Formats: sequence, structure tokens, C-alpha cells
Amino acid sequence: MNIKNFICVVLFLTYSGIQYSQWIPTNGPATGSVKCLTVSGVNIFAGTFENGIYRTTNNGSSWNAVNNGITNQNILSIIASGTNIFAGTFGSGVFRSTDNGNSWISVSSIYQLQSVYCFGVSGNYLFAGTDLNGVYLTTNNGESWVQASNGITNTMIRALKANGSTIFAGTQGGVFKSSNNGTSWFPSNNGMPAEWVSSFSISGSFIFVSTFGYGAYRSSDNGASWIGINAGLTNPYIREITSEGNNLLAGTANGMFRSTNNGNSWIENNSGLTNHDITSFVKSGTPVFAGTPGGVFISSNFGTSWSGVNNGLTNPPLLSLAALGSNIIAGTAGLGVFHTSNNGTNWSTGYIGALNPFVRTLIAVDINLFAGTDNGVYISTNGGLQWFAANNGLTNFNIRCLTASTNRIFAGTAGGVFYSSDNGNSWIQINSGLTNIDIKTVLQISDRLFAGTGGGVFFSTDNGSNWQIANNGLTNLNISTINFINNKIFAGTNTGVFLSTNNGSSWSPFNNGLGNQNVYTLIKVSDYLIAGTGGGVFLTGSSANTWVERNQGFVPTPQVLSFLSANDYLFAGTQSNYVWKRLISNIIGINTISSEIPEHFELYQNYPNPFNPVTKIRFDIPKSGIVNIFVYDVLGKEISTLVNQQLQPGTYEADWNASNFSSSIYYYKIISGDYMQTKKMVLIK
Repeated sequence: MNIKNFICVVLFLTYSGIQYSQWIPTNGPATGSVKCLTVSGVNIFAGTFENGIYRTTNNGSSWNAVNNGITNQNILSIIASGTNIFAGTFGSGVFRSTDNGNSWISVSSIYQLQSVYCFGVSGNYLFAGTDLNGVYLTTNNGESWVQASNGITNTMIRALKANGSTIFAGTQGGVFKSSNNGTSWFPSNNGMPAEWVSSFSISGSFIFVSTFGYGAYRSSDNGASWIGINAGLTNPYIREITSEGNNLLAGTANGMFRSTNNGNSWIENNSGLTNHDITSFVKSGTPVFAGTPGGVFISSNFGTSWSGVNNGLTNPPLLSLAALGSNIIAGTAGLGVFHTSNNGTNWSTGYIGALNPFVRTLIAVDINLFAGTDNGVYISTNGGLQWFAANNGLTNFNIRCLTASTNRIFAGTAGGVFYSSDNGNSWIQINSGLTNIDIKTVLQISDRLFAGTGGGVFFSTDNGSNWQIANNGLTNLNISTINFINNKIFAGTNTGVFLSTNNGSSWSPFNNGLGNQNVYTLIKVSDYLIAGTGGGVFLTGSSANTWVERNQGFVPTPQVLSFLSANDYLFAGTQSNYVWKRLISNIIGINTISSEIPEHFELYQNYPNPFNPVTKIRFDIPKSGIVNIFVYDVLGKEISTLVNQQLQPGTYEADWNASNFSSSIYYYKIISGDYMQTKKMVLIK
């Protein structure tokens, strides 16, 4: 073997060991949902929905959050005006920064200035377009505002742009313009429909306007008349338009279009874009930046090609995960669903159709996928690509959980439990006996149906027709998740886990090794229970009386909100830190054999030995401390970490799955404090 091949083999083995012995991040499913962009000198600002404002000083190579003073991080619009930066929010008006985003103050002195969708600047005049109250004007950098909407008949303002002394306002009822700084406005829709205007752009003597549903229009007479410029523009739902010389870019809800002749013809060009829902543009010198729900993209050739620049932009909370065939679907808080067919190597958006973007829960039932959202239940019959509402009979649309039994689907809502026996076509409420209808989780265990609520645990023995309370021993009644292994039922709360060994008749705390963690989710894998918490992942066995940490590879340790067991992996959805994955065989590879305190450290011979492909390694720990067990190949290269955690005194057993390694001699070593011991094992395939 030459040295080049030798290095390749070593690197492959090392990478394989890392991959299978700890958590690794998948590539997404998305970066920050960018709603708006602006440039101020060398600074580019990105306003996101739910994650506030980010700033880059190196053309997007890295971003940093700049939210000091921002009390509402749902940013809809942002603009630079002189030395000031203004940010419009969803529901909290305008914030201003005078120090390049390092700090912000609220400058919304009028109650009606609530959701601010756009800004426009003309000299010392700053205009703000609101959702329901028209246009507001300030001449003192936001210290005071006056309403300036006289003549505007549609007060839903979506775009503002100044062309010399003329101000244009794009509304959901067409274009209006003012030549007296907003004192009065007049319709300007000759040649175009008086419909939803989304943006303006100016290049030379041309003014361009985009609409959401009617394509693009151009004016050469300052808005006195417009002509349609839609040849080749196959998607008329344009969110943003920008121009440079004779070149135009139109960002739609489903792709990018480019024109090199002032809009006379268009071609679709999504080269390098991994998210096609374009929400905003900004130019900074030569580069042009595009904001999407999947982060920011940059082009140095005005849209011919794009590349992602998202380092530092946070990600949406991953609330739910489901598997349908070989596909994995992730539900997010605010960005709908994403799906992957290659275990997370690539993710694609599945937010198509009527789906509400806040997806709390997902389940697969036969060929159908059900999503529980803040606005009811949705069904997809094609793997999450298209969605349809399925709310017939629901009286509460705030869906917290979905679960399927043999012939029913149960929906837990903020208004009780509902069931469907016809695949979601209709729902029936079943709240009899529920003294708390704030349902967080529903689970069928044998012949009982359990519901975890904001007021404790309830159970039903007749498929939910009648409920009984089961709170004996619970000192925290805010139940977030319920699951079971063998005859043990576990209830997760925001202060740890409670255990029942008598079908819910009584409960006791079960937090040894876990502490008072906020427990978001529990999943059963084989004879193990795995908890997703505010401090990562913990595991317990059916015969264990403690939890063991399973956070190897997490940097930093995330809040784990959801789990999915699929394709030999456990997938973990986190709070704004991607979906991660780890081989199940590695996660459940350690078990507590006994809690009796051994007399001394001991590393036993693995068994079976030789083995193919799984072997067990038992060891004694006489005192608490960090324990590491590593596996090495015959060259002495570390290829796997079996144990890397704090352990209490006792006897333990770890599994090593060598299915991805070739027949050979391997070594395993234990290290704990000053104790160290190594033994040999043989893999024969």
C-alpha cells in the first residue's frame, strides 16, 4: 500500500468512527428566515422573522446578531437613512439604531404604527408603510410620526419608493403616488391592475413595479402609465424586483427570473439557490444579495449564479419530525415543513399549498402525512409537497399533538381532544371528564389512552369517551410528553420526569442523572427511553434507575425539541440549531447493569469474541467521575468513542457495532481518572 492510499484509509476509518460514535449535524433544514435587507457603508443588515437582526461587515462571510434593545424580533422591513438604521417589526412599530446596529431604541410614538412592512426615504423625509393604517411620516428620525395617507384608498402598504420629488406607494389596491411629500396621494394604475403591489425599482428613466399575482410592469413617464413586461415570466407572484442598468431580477415565491433588456423578456435562473422563495434584494457595490426563508445568497454577476452566505445566521426551531418511506420531514416554528431523502445531506422546502408555517406535530399514517399547526390539521398525500386543510369538526385549531392508534387519529389541542376515524375527513370532540383541556400530548399505551395536559395526566379506557384524572404523586402538573418502556410510564415536565409503575395510579420523580431539566420530548427505542431536554439528550433503560447523558458531538449542547427514529438513526430536532443525527446502536450502547459499588475498577473481556458485528464490553466503576472508552484499529488510530460521560459507581455495559468496519484486530481502552486499561478483540465477518 502506498502512502497516499494509507492516508485515505486512515481518514476514512477516523471519519467513520466519528460519524457513528457521536452526534453530527445534518445540512439544515434551513437558515434564518430573512425578510428584508439593507446596506449602510460596509455593513449589510438582514432582518429575520423570529430571530431579529443580523449584520455582516464582510459581504456575508459571517453574520452576528445585533438585537440589543430590540423587544420584538419579528422583523418585516429595514432601511438605512443617513447615519440611522430603521427596523420595522410585526406588531411593535419601528426601532432605530444610530450606531450601526449595536443598540436600538423604539421610535413608535403613535399606537397605530404597529406592523411596519416597508420604508421609503426622500431627503429628510422617512415614510413607513403599515399593515392597516396606511403611510406614516417622520422628519425627525422617528422622534414623532404623523399619518400621511390622504387619498390612499387601500391602507395595506407593501412598498414605498422615492423618484426625485415623487413618492410611490404600493398597496394591496395598486399604486399611489404623491408629489408633495405625502400630503396627498393619487392612484397611478393606468395600464396595470389595481392589485397587490409588492416592490419598486428605478433604473435610469424607468420605474419598475412588481405585483404578487400579476407579474411586472414598467413606466417611462414617472408612473403616469405602465406596460406589462411578462414575456418568459412564468411565475407572476413576484415578491421583490431590483435593477442595474438594463438588467432586472425578479424574485418570486418559487424561483428567480432574470432580464437583460429592461424586462422585455425573462428567463428563469436558480443556479446555486437552494431556497427559491425570494423575499428581498439589496445591492452592495457589485454584489447583489437575496434574502429567503433559507437564509442569504450572494451573486457577483447580477443573478447569473448564486451561493449561500449564512455563517452565523440562526435556524428555526425544529418542533416535529416524521418519516414516510425513505423521506424524513421536519416541521418548524414559522417556516413550514422541509424534507430530505438522503438522511439530511440535503433538505428541500415543502411549504406548498395552504399549510400554516407553524408546524408543532407531524405523523405519518399509511401513505398520508398529517401536520398539526397553529391553524388546524393539514394533510399531504405526496410526502409533504402539497397540503390541504382537514379541519371539519374541529372547534379549536391550535393543534399541540397528533397520534395514531389502530383505527383512529387523535388530535390534542388547546381546547381538548378530538378524534378522526375517517383519515382526517372529520373530527369529533371527546372531552368528557377532562378538567383541563390544554392538551400537550396524547399516547395509546395498551388498552389505555393517556393525555398530558397543563393540569396533569388523564387516562381513558374507552378510546377517549370518558377521562379520569391520574395525578397522585405529581408535583408538577405541566405535562409536556408521555412515553413508556415495558411496565413503566414516564411523564416529562419542565422540571424533570415522573415515573409510574402501576399504569398511572401513582407517580414519583425519576431524575437521577437528569436533574430538573426541561423535558420536551420522550421517545421509545427498543427497551430504552430517550429524553430530549434543555440540556441535550439523556437515556435510561427498562431496568435502570438513572439517566445517562448522550451528548457526545454536540457543539454547543442544544435544546432538543423533537425526535425521530428512522433508517438506523435517531434524528434530533433542536431549538434553532439544525437537525442532528446519530446511529441508534451507538446511543443505546451503554446500560447500567448494577448500582452496587464495586471494590475496584475493572475492564472485562468483550463478549462474544470473536464477534460479528456487535460485541458487549462490561466495566466496573468504584467511584463517580468521567469515564472514557475508546476503540482503536490495529494501527493505533482512534476510530470510535463508546463512552464519554460522568458515571456514578456501578457496573455498566457498552455495545460496539462494527458493521462499518472490516475484519481485523481492534483494541478498546478505558480511562477514568488515573485508571487505564486496554484489551484486544477480534472482528470476523
